[in-house]
Amino acid sequence: MATVPRPPEGESFKIEFDREKDGRWIAEIPELPGVMVYGETQQDAEVKVTALALRVIADRTEQAKKKLRTLSS
Repeated sequence: MATVPRPPEGESFKIEFDREKDGRWIAEIPELPGVMVYGETQQDAEVKVTALALRVIADRTEQAKKKLRTLSS
């Protein structure tokens, strides 16, 4: 089991792993819909899903900032 930091409170998201019959690993973060990747190894899948989760969190943060700027205008 691995975790991804959840800013700003310092909480974390749980990464769930599964292995396909062909040997590939799947890693997903259920709290972030759509954040699911395949990797050749469990570690590869963990690195990829962590990177994707951080991009999703950054995008959501930027969208929230834009929305706040629009509301305060």
